[in-house]
Parts: sequence; structure tokens; C-alpha cells
Amino acid sequence: MEQSSTSALLQGTVLDLASDVVSALRSGDHVRAGGTLTGSAEGVAVAAVRVLGADTLLPTALLRVPPEPGRLAVFEDAVAAHPPRADAAPTVVWSHWAMARALRRLEEPLTHPLDDDDPGAEPDAGWLDDAGWQYLTHQLAVLAPLALPGEECAVTRAARRRPVDVARGFVRAVRRRDWQQAAGAGRWLTLLDGVPDTLGLEAGLDFVRLMGGNDPRVALQLEAARLMPAAVLL
Repeated sequence: MEQSSTSALLQGTVLDLASDVVSALRSGDHVRAGGTLTGSAEGVAVAAVRVLGADTLLPTALLRVPPEPGRLAVFEDAVAAHPPRADAAPTVVWSHWAMARALRRLEEPLTHPLDDDDPGAEPDAGWLDDAGWQYLTHQLAVLAPLALPGEECAVTRAARRRPVDVARGFVRAVRRRDWQQAAGAGRWLTLLDGVPDTLGLEAGLDFVRLMGGNDPRVALQLEAARLMPAAVLL
């Protein structure tokens, strides 16, 4: 019962945190994004940031809004306290990398690729090379925080090579009513060249907003997709 209660508390905190980010993206006001984490137990707050990943600081990346100090402190704790294990899944490794990279951007703009000896060097993305289009879309949706204007890493390069497959995955997610995956895939598609005109991406994203936009995690991806074409990465 206690485990179930903790799980429900974490899920609620993740949704509240995503709602905070959505509010900040819509208003451009970081104050609106500051309340959830400071009002949560420390362990739950850190775990919620780990779930939302680098998108916790998305208003800073897209709008250049300075991060709220309390939120930034929890984010830093989440990065420092929970490095991925040696046997962690690739998406876990990449999510951690994206969070660490978000912190590095706050310290100094990244103007050149990182070499293999740099502590911020990117992980391997070879598992995506031969991925089927369904699996590729699922993995990209999980790693949607990497879908940022001007981002350059192995995952974004894998997505750029396969815009038609990502478009197919978007359509499949919509048909399956998997709004979170559809929103994540749609966010990627706003950045990719070669997306088929017949997809009707803008109308598709509007449909996802209509059907699934009450979920803050879906709304977050849709707000990112809306803002990214005009954004310049910090």
C-alpha cells in the first residue's frame, strides 16, 4: 500500500511539474514554473525531475528564461545523485546526458562538438541504426527532450536520416490513440527536413492537442513543437 501511495505521489508530481513547464512556455514567465518542486518531498521532487528529464528546463532552452533557483537546485541534485548504471538502457543513458548537457549550456554555450575524451561526450546511438520504424518512433518519443532547434547529437542525426519513418510512426501513434508518443514524434517532425507534405503535420498536431492535450505531458510536447521553429537554442 505504501509503495502504491508513493507511486501515485510521484505520478502526480510529474504531472504537476509538466503543467508548470507548459504554463511557463505559454506565458514566458518562469515564476509560474517554480511551485511544484519546492512544495514536494525532496526524494519525490528529484524522482519527478528524472522522469521529465531535460524538459524540466525547457523554458530556459526555448525562451531563454532564467531557471527558477529552487527548480535548478533540484535539477542539479537529480543529475549528480543518479548517474546511469553500467547496464542502463540506452534511453536512460541519453536522458541523463541530455540533462547534464542542459546544465552545461547554462554554464557556457556549446559552440563546437565534444570529443570522445570530454566528460560531456555523447553516448553511443548505434542501437537506432537498424531499428524498425515503429521502434524508432517509440525511442525518439521517449527522448523527445533531445528534439531542440540547433541540437547536434547522434540521436538527432538518426532522426534526420529517417523523416518518413518518423512520420509513419506519428500516424501509427495517432491511430492507436497514444497521444504522448504522437506528441513526442510530432515534436521531432517539426525539426526534420523531408517530412512528406501529405502527412499534414500541423493539422495532425492540432488533432493530438484536441484529443490528448489535457494530459500535461502531451501538452508539453505540443508547446515545444509550437515554439521550436522560431526558437534559437541557448
